[in-house]
This record gives sequence, structure tokens and C-alpha cells, in this order.
Amino acid sequence: MRWAAINLLVFIHPILASSGDRSNDFQQCLLHCDNAICTANSPNSLPLTLRLTGWTCTDNCKYMCMHKITAQNIASGLAIHQYYGKWPFWRFVAQEPASVAFSLLNLFVHIRGAKKMRVALDYSHPMKVYYMGWSFVSMNTWIWSSVFHTRDTAFTEKMDYFSAALTILVALYFTIARLFHLYAPARPKTFLATTFEHDSQGKKALLKLWSTACALTFLGHISYLTHLERFDYSYNVTFNLVVGLVHNALWLCYSLPSSVSFLRRFPNRSKRYRPHFVYKPALLVSLIIAAMALELLDFPPWALIFDAHSLWHLSTAPIAYLWYQFLIEDAGHDSWKEQRLS
Repeated sequence: MRWAAINLLVFIHPILASSGDRSNDFQQCLLHCDNAICTANSPNSLPLTLRLTGWTCTDNCKYMCMHKITAQNIASGLAIHQYYGKWPFWRFVAQEPASVAFSLLNLFVHIRGAKKMRVALDYSHPMKVYYMGWSFVSMNTWIWSSVFHTRDTAFTEKMDYFSAALTILVALYFTIARLFHLYAPARPKTFLATTFEHDSQGKKALLKLWSTACALTFLGHISYLTHLERFDYSYNVTFNLVVGLVHNALWLCYSLPSSVSFLRRFPNRSKRYRPHFVYKPALLVSLIIAAMALELLDFPPWALIFDAHSLWHLSTAPIAYLWYQFLIEDAGHDSWKEQRLS
């Protein structure tokens, strides 16, 4: 899940210039390629796949020179260098094929998870609309992740980052609604109308305030990053990190032992009530933190295909699958039905 999980994850963007593209060998190769192939006097027709994904002749020269020098370095036993903040990858149409493949794997997990959730949760379940909304937002995120890793441009980069931020924020949004019971409760069949209406109106007001705060936060976030002359990567990482940490901390609180719990986990239950499956969010948060280590291990790609970032994408797929299982199990607890029937 690229949400808090998930995300946090945040995709720490490297500096724009790297040792590879600053080297004299690369600059000379690029100059020769550009003069020989990309000048008006020597037109070059790129393959259709490259033109469809927005490659220019100069971009293709950068790619060819990057791999020419990388091959020489590998043959000579020298270190592999980054170019324009990225490791050299074999293209296979997509600029980073492994990250694209694993992004699509995550997309598949969310599609399947949404289908299971749609069937498992009754239409009247108060959390269904929140969980389904998060599923669709997550699908959008992994679509843009696939697009971005297929072709890295200023536009696809922003769409990837903005979508990821939205997914993390939506995850926090439904977490607050779930753990603090801000969702609209079903109207009871008893005639305690005055008490019910007072409680319901209070929750509606808090939910409206929380919804407005999240919407304004996201709009402010993307507005700030959009209007800067240069994308503020440090701020973007900090934003996602803070939102993700709060999200994870709340689910850790959900998993606390009964003796120290301050949350009422389920409707019509005491704060000490703790069914057997409430440990799972703590386990999943631990897996998220462990997987984040891949973002810190920045090594040259194996076979010029698999790097640490692509493996991070691979690790989020099973975690997302387990989150869906937990959310469905949590939403299937008897207390939700009792609330609707009370």
C-alpha cells in the first residue's frame, strides 16, 4: 500500500545531477551523438514506442551514452554511476521496467481487494464508503506510479507524488473516522430519538470539520509544490512522512493491550474489549517499517533491472493484501451488526 504505508515512503528524490552525467566521457559522447544524429541535417526517426512515451532524440542519446559508459565500467570492473539522479536501467519500453511491473502488481492487489471488500461488507456498513474510496484512490496512485516509471517527466513525476500523498492522507482520514467513530451511525429502532440525534449531530459536525481539514491540507500541499520554481523534494518527503507516521501510530494504538488501551475499538464495546485479531495492525506496521529499509539501500540495479526502489514496490503488494484482509475482518465484527440493529 502506498499509503502510509505505506508509505511513507516516500520517495526520496535524488539530486538532478549525478557523477555519471557530469563526467567528461558522458558529455563528449552526448555531444557527438547529438551532433551526428539529432541535428536538422541528419534527421533520426525514433521507434514508435519511444515517440509514444515522449522520448526525444536527445533523450535517446543520453540513454545510449549512459549504457555505453556503463558497459565499459562493468567490463573494467569499475563502479556503476548514476545519471541525472537515476541508476542506468535497461529500457524495455518502460524507463524502469521492474518498478512498472511491481506497480502494476500493487494495482492488481487493490483491484482484487476492492472486489472482496465490496462483496464482504454490507451496503449499510458505515465504513464501506471510506474503505472503497481509499481503494479507488490507491488504484489511481499505482496507475500513476506505473506511468511515472514508464517515462519520467515533470508532469508524470508530480502526478505520481500527488497521488501518493492523496492516498496516504485518505488512509489517515478513514483511520480517524474508524478509530474515533466519526462515521454516521445507523438510526436505532428504539425511540431514544433525542439522545441519538444529539450524538449523531455531534459526530456529523466533527466529521465535516475533519473532512474539510483534510481537503484543505491536500489542496495546500499540491498548490505549494505546483507554484514553486523547483519541486521541493524535502518538503514532499516530510509531508508524507508526518502523515504516514500519524496513521501508523494510530493503528499501533488500536493494537495496544486491553490494560493500556484508550480507544474504544468497536461500537457498543468497552475500551478493554480486545478480540484476537487486533494485533494485526501492529504486525503490518512493523512490516512497513522493515520494508522501508529498502528505500535506504541505494544500490546499483541487479542486471540493470532490479534496484532497491523497485523491490520496495514489490514489498508493498503483500502488505496491501494483508491490510485488506484485516480491514474486512475488523469490519465483519459482530458489534457493527449490533449497532445497526440496536
